[in-house]
Amino acid sequence: MSSHEPTPKTRKPGERLFTFLLVIGSVYLFWQAYQIAGFSDLSSAGAFPMATAATMILAACFIFVNTLKRPASHNTHFFTHCFPPIVAMIMALILVYAVVLESLGFILSSFVFLFITIQCLYRRRVLTTLAISLFALIMVYIVFRLIFQVVLPEGIVPERDIIASITALWR
Repeated sequence: MSSHEPTPKTRKPGERLFTFLLVIGSVYLFWQAYQIAGFSDLSSAGAFPMATAATMILAACFIFVNTLKRPASHNTHFFTHCFPPIVAMIMALILVYAVVLESLGFILSSFVFLFITIQCLYRRRVLTTLAISLFALIMVYIVFRLIFQVVLPEGIVPERDIIASITALWR
């Protein structure tokens, strides 16, 4: 190898599996597109989805083969490269949030979730995190509950009573 040729790029942990899953997913999407109308006509409803999925299969196979050719990286590990502890922690917080959302309600569980995640990721003073969490919660609540009128889990905070009190102030 001459000094002008680049060294081959190394394969990161999990890259082989991910590219293989891309191939499998593309084949699945092709099958779903085929289920629309089969190969009945070039102007059928499934023609464009099948062409798109076929392109995805070719690209995914090309990427997969190229990934297999690259040497494995020796200085990185899957959990430190693809799944660091902060990602695991945030995923656990999302799971806890989903579990307690119905019982605690949207306002309380969302505030606690926002506060903990912002504090872990942003790492500023507690008052700053408190202000950001409160502001974000108010904005989300206004958009979804008041403007779009999405019914959110009430939980232990008497949301209807609070809204009725605020509405009564403006009458």
